[in-house]
Amino acid sequence: MSSNAHWEELVVGGSKMAVFIDEPLDGEPHPAIVVAHHRAGNDAATTKFVQDLAGYGYVAAAPNLHHRRPEGEDTRESLTQLDDSQILTDLNATVSLLSNFASVDPKRLGIAGHCMGGRVSFLGAASITAIKCNVVYYGGNMFKTWGNAKQTPFEKLESLRGPVIGFFGDDDENPSPEDVAKIEDRLTELDVEHEFHSYPGCGHAFQNFTNPQAYRAPATSDSFTKMIEWLSKNL
Repeated sequence: MSSNAHWEELVVGGSKMAVFIDEPLDGEPHPAIVVAHHRAGNDAATTKFVQDLAGYGYVAAAPNLHHRRPEGEDTRESLTQLDDSQILTDLNATVSLLSNFASVDPKRLGIAGHCMGGRVSFLGAASITAIKCNVVYYGGNMFKTWGNAKQTPFEKLESLRGPVIGFFGDDDENPSPEDVAKIEDRLTELDVEHEFHSYPGCGHAFQNFTNPQAYRAPATSDSFTKMIEWLSKNL
């Protein structure tokens, strides 16, 4: 499917936020997915994920959640400065942007994220009514607040709207298998439809092909296939 990968710029809270977008070019309205990037931001791994989604018929958009920080700053430092309320402002701005695209069916909107983005996707799915489902790749720090937030993403799970699919590595430490079990138990308790998959021999960032030590091709392929099948049923 031909697509149109491009950058757009939004002004959010007086700061310029770059958004990487790809969309199918067949002229039809499509489901859309907000993509929450990992610590490294909208690098090759994130932009390829956006483009891969577009290739399967989804309009995808990844906002730069580090846009309030100095350009060129080490993203390890940028990560420590993130604030949940500002993240939600960024996600809402991205949702509004997508909702105005002729290529988007605004009633079919989901969110997906890797690493810190998996945490962000839970946060967005629990806070933004337009988001109907949530794809989580090894989202860590679920039990911590960022910035001035009053509740952790884990505490906000009771506000989730729609189903969740999650992919995790058995060798990961954040989230650890114990963390994953705690999240899954809470979703079960809340009667939230969910589907979790854990991969032996995989640690954190197993889908990140820019990190040769962490990357696991079989788990990447299997998880992507499962995600596309799940999205086709839930979005």
